[in-house]
Amino acid sequence: MLSFDRSQRWRLILGKNADEDDQIGLTAEAMQMDASLDALYNNKNKGGLGNSAPKVNRWLGDIRKYFPTQVVQVMQKDALENLGLKRMLLEPELLQNIEADVHLVGTLLSLNNVIPSKTRKTAAIVVQKVVDNLLKRLKHPLTTAIKGALNQSVRNRRPKFNEINWPKTIRINLKHYQPEYKSIIPHQLIGYGRKGQSLKEVILCVDQSGSMSSSVVYSSIFAAVLASVPALKTHMIVFDTAVADLSSQVQDPVDLLFGTQLGGGTDIYKALSYVDTLVSKPNDTILILISDLYEGGNEEQMLKQAAKIQKKGVNFITLLALNDEGAPVYDRNVAAKFAEMKIPVFACTPDLFPDMMSAALKKEDMYNWMNKNNIVRR
Repeated sequence: MLSFDRSQRWRLILGKNADEDDQIGLTAEAMQMDASLDALYNNKNKGGLGNSAPKVNRWLGDIRKYFPTQVVQVMQKDALENLGLKRMLLEPELLQNIEADVHLVGTLLSLNNVIPSKTRKTAAIVVQKVVDNLLKRLKHPLTTAIKGALNQSVRNRRPKFNEINWPKTIRINLKHYQPEYKSIIPHQLIGYGRKGQSLKEVILCVDQSGSMSSSVVYSSIFAAVLASVPALKTHMIVFDTAVADLSSQVQDPVDLLFGTQLGGGTDIYKALSYVDTLVSKPNDTILILISDLYEGGNEEQMLKQAAKIQKKGVNFITLLALNDEGAPVYDRNVAAKFAEMKIPVFACTPDLFPDMMSAALKKEDMYNWMNKNNIVRR
């Protein structure tokens, strides 16, 4: 890591215009850092890195060389807006050199309809790399939490022999140990549900408007993991002003992501009306609406539809965001009305999502869960 004294740091922060007389000396490496920063933040022309992909690649190479990964990702995000790189992202050579993250995936998905066929394969490789990294981080915690919750929720007292949960049966009957026989007399049997039985239904209903891009990416990852658990029936519904049921694609998160259409408007009423048709076992259904709640359709109808679903007995939870980016921007008026209907409304990080799902499957009081995890009610 390069080190600088205070004057050099300020020189890099303020740019060359703050030192027109070149009174502060910079090393060759510091001058290259300065050139990278200047190209991004002081360039007056959109697309200022030039139309040449090799020139852009050199710039990307420079920022990866001189800045840590987190800073690189911030600079790339700024470049997309400041320098018109959205158009340049259509170059396969550029995609191969970019430091991939959730935000980049969101950008690629928003450009999905305009990416030429020669670039689409490269874009899919970039998306796959991000998906693989997220699965490594999130799959095990979510799978473990879900199976633990399901094992508890499907416990029954009259299992068949092949359904007996022997560790739990032994543990609960230890008090009935008979020393003279060196044996435990099982007064109570604990068992699992039958294999292949769909015990719970989970509906992820995801707002795919442009502001929700990170949440769409994480939702797709979690949908794929949930779908891998046989005891769950998982639905993935995405919506803007139209509704798309992508449940048949949940096994492959990359295909699922490319099935979304980021950037449209929002009609929550239409989405909830469709969800209502999917609910066959309300008491065993968890609906997770992921939206900033800015309704572009009829708000009054939307609130009535939400109340109808909640009154059926569906475990209805609203996530204002599913990402690591802190407090989201959302419609506070609608959030307050949801809260009045006893529909929990909060933002959730991907790392907390597994524990949240576990609590939902076990029908824990979600407000108690929020308090335990220091989550702010909205």
